[in-house]
Amino acid sequence: MKKCAVVALLMTVSGCTSIQVTSLDRSYSVSNVCIEDNPKVIVDGFVDAVTDVFHDHSITTEIYSGATPAHCEYRMTYTALRSWDFTPYLSHAELRMFKGDERVAYAEYHLTGKGGFDFSKWASVRSKMTPVVEELLSQY
Repeated sequence: MKKCAVVALLMTVSGCTSIQVTSLDRSYSVSNVCIEDNPKVIVDGFVDAVTDVFHDHSITTEIYSGATPAHCEYRMTYTALRSWDFTPYLSHAELRMFKGDERVAYAEYHLTGKGGFDFSKWASVRSKMTPVVEELLSQY
């Protein structure tokens, strides 16, 4: 009985992070990505964390608002949600990459149950998103 109680406690204390990625195929030869600004995202440092990983893979980025600039062969949209537990933290994010209207890559970070009692939910946006974007760009 004591063992069951410990297992039950551990299950409620630990959060679960779900990461789903469809990597960008090397055959696309991406050197620049235009990122559509999403003013609804209020997660501090999110765009910088994502673009830094692109730059680490020698892919330049530029942010645009409105219509996609004509020179942008590849574009990315994103969303990021924050939750609150004493302080705000990243609980969900999605990245979608397109060539024209064709989706060529996708990445999702999701903190199941908003992290529960797991202290890692307060980890930085950079530490959460870097592995996700690294996997997205794993062929580069």
